Amino acid sequence: MSLVDVQRVRAAGERLAGVVRRTPLEHSRVLGEQCGGAVHLKCENLQRTGSFKLRGAYVRLSGLSAEQRAAGVVAASAGNHAQGVALAATLLGIHSTVFMPEQVPLPKLAATQSYGAEVLLRGSALEETLGAAREYAERTGAEFIHPFDHDDIIAGQATVGVEILEQLPEVRTIVVAAGGGGLVGGIAAAVKALRPEVRVIAVQAEQAAAWPGSLAAGKPVRITGTQTMADGIAVAEPGPVTYAHVSELVDDVITVSEESLSQALLLCLERAKLVVEPAGGAAVAGLLEHPERLTGPSVAVLSGGNIDPLLLLQVIRHGMTSAGRYLSLWVRLPDQPGALAALLAEIGGLSANVVDVEHSRISGALGIGEVEVEISLETRGPEHREHVVTQLEAAGFTVVAKR
Repeated sequence: MSLVDVQRVRAAGERLAGVVRRTPLEHSRVLGEQCGGAVHLKCENLQRTGSFKLRGAYVRLSGLSAEQRAAGVVAASAGNHAQGVALAATLLGIHSTVFMPEQVPLPKLAATQSYGAEVLLRGSALEETLGAAREYAERTGAEFIHPFDHDDIIAGQATVGVEILEQLPEVRTIVVAAGGGGLVGGIAAAVKALRPEVRVIAVQAEQAAAWPGSLAAGKPVRITGTQTMADGIAVAEPGPVTYAHVSELVDDVITVSEESLSQALLLCLERAKLVVEPAGGAAVAGLLEHPERLTGPSVAVLSGGNIDPLLLLQVIRHGMTSAGRYLSLWVRLPDQPGALAALLAEIGGLSANVVDVEHSRISGALGIGEVEVEISLETRGPEHREHVVTQLEAAGFTVVAKR
């Protein structure tokens, strides 16, 4: 199978001129300190539609014949691909139909509709949604737009790599989230053609990592179960086109934990002032978890920023807990006036911030005249967290459990 070459990538860049944004490359001092070398962030979360997906979708749709355009296009997606196809189709005057899962977050549904797509909700899982989209394509003659496994998609995503080389000529390592492999395969196609000494590293969530097994087997291999917060890269099986690019051109594939994903999102939010979705921050998670794999200067691609606000709240809390900045305690107190106030006063003196308090008198483990309090605290980090527990116990409070 022939790979996308640099001429095709440059042609894709010409098609995208005036359509996509040349997203900024931001230096990150805090990541540089943690990784031991200069680190920059390629902010595709600031791209139109909030992710890199518009690049590939527009190149794919712009290459359709007049007959194909007249028949319309159809796609299946839970988020970023849906929005990229919707906007690309509208810009090109093509009718688009997008199938989304029935439980898709409302902000993603509204955004896809606002870009001009007709949205149809089908299935509880993306596989069912994908099947409905393919059936629609067969029945109506609409062109099915695959989210990653097509040369035009790869060529469009490859323009991210060209921009990185132009913005940071001294780059030595580029770290990219990998789901189906369209983005990392495209970036590698551009980078290896122009600067073959630059390393390209793919990052997967360890709970949805199809690439290590596929590369070991020498062909795409399907995995069962993709339970990760990084739903944007939770792809069960690479495609043959992306497999050819990643197996030939990508230098390394690493996996990251859910804790690293949430910490990466929190770091981007707090220190870089950038909103990313868990998949969008996977490259940063790779830097945090595997700094020894890097040769600086490095670039981490922030691939998307479309996160449901409710999920953002959950991930922030998860990230704070993983970083040792969030502490839940169960404390047993005498059931008498002033006991809870004394506990809160002690915590205040330890400079911990109370987030939530729940007071319970109903538990088989409680003695007569006892109550249990579950209290959630924000702390300054792991050492402060342990100090709070130690000082409460030293003050005579019975800490039953901590989390």
